[in-house]
Amino acid sequence: MAANPTDASAVTLHAKGLLFDMDGILISSIAAVERAWTRWCVEHDVDPVSALKTIHGCRASDSLRRLRPDLDIDKETKTLEGYEIADQQGVHALPGIVELVKTLPAERWTVVTSATDPLARARLSAAGIAVPKTMVSADLVAEGKPHPAPYLAGAKTLGLRPEECVVFEDSLAGVASGRAAGCTVIATTFTHPAEKLGAADYILKDLSGMRVEADAGGLTLRFTPLGA
Repeated sequence: MAANPTDASAVTLHAKGLLFDMDGILISSIAAVERAWTRWCVEHDVDPVSALKTIHGCRASDSLRRLRPDLDIDKETKTLEGYEIADQQGVHALPGIVELVKTLPAERWTVVTSATDPLARARLSAAGIAVPKTMVSADLVAEGKPHPAPYLAGAKTLGLRPEECVVFEDSLAGVASGRAAGCTVIATTFTHPAEKLGAADYILKDLSGMRVEADAGGLTLRFTPLGA
């Protein structure tokens, strides 16, 4: 992985694969997520305001285990998944994403999400984004973000080493996961302000200014980080 400034502000990265978080990177589903979680919290005597501060970027099963370890987590995960799949109101692609994804060779990118596979497919479809050939979802890894397992699996899915991949994340747990896996991490400020994302290698407002060119040797990324 090499990084070379092309001028005083722009950055060029060379990579072989791209690993995208879904919610907050490819799509916005925050309203639907919070509606589903609020419904579940009210039904289970959990303060939704406190819960919503901790769930983003993490697998639902892990969040549920923290909030109500006394419950049947598998059952509650399925219940919450049903609420979220049924509610796609307001789910949409974030700026520049549909165009960006269209430029990427199918074998060079995938989604690494804390959502389950059925939920991820429903949200990507609702947002008009093609589902990648392979995808790492919450149900495919033993440990969720911030553990490195999701992004290690993402790199393996593409047949690459982690250090050959760039991760795109918006959550603190996701940034930590990507870094722990050994990937270069680009964070956006969709969920957290820039001052909380210092663990990322680069920080952007969103991916609307990201340009990616593919050739036989891999991918060339060009972008301008915040503060450059």
